[in-house]
Amino acid sequence: MVEAGRPEKPAGPVADGEQGELFPDASLPDELVGYRGPAACQIAGITYRQLDYWARTKLVAPSIRTAHGSGSQRLYSFKDILVLKVVKRLLDTGVSLQNIRVAVDHLRVRGVRDLAKVTLFSDGTTVYECTSPEEIVDLLQGGQGVFGIAVSGAMQEISGTIHEFPAERADGGLVEAVVPDELTQRRNARRTG
Repeated sequence: MVEAGRPEKPAGPVADGEQGELFPDASLPDELVGYRGPAACQIAGITYRQLDYWARTKLVAPSIRTAHGSGSQRLYSFKDILVLKVVKRLLDTGVSLQNIRVAVDHLRVRGVRDLAKVTLFSDGTTVYECTSPEEIVDLLQGGQGVFGIAVSGAMQEISGTIHEFPAERADGGLVEAVVPDELTQRRNARRTG
């Protein structure tokens, strides 16, 4: 169950204690650029079997291109991969697929910009959405232990690694190669040795 119905906050300056936007206007992920199943699995940290099952049961279906018979490739958007990563984290903490499905349905209607402002909390059973420090206090007053998933943190992880995988455009156009920044190059150098 997702605690929803909270009013949307207007875009604008970030208030004290509020999470800022992850993507400035010019760097929002291109909605036509997608990643094939194997890349989506590696980026989100899931198995291909999970990806396939979640796509067939429509938990997280690819929004750019679905598979149409043998040999066709699903194409997952940045937002799809983000939701895959959130699902994986919720599963790892013991939340049931039934409750995850409700949370995903709630996240699905949000844009990437909105998702960057969300932190999910769970007591292992129920999933709560939190967009301000005041809400965190309300959630904790019951005394139940909870954990949090900062969706923006997952977005930053994906943003840091997604450029390492081949991308395709749904319209057949060329995908501009992303030149990694110096920090990314140093991290990659540390990983490889």
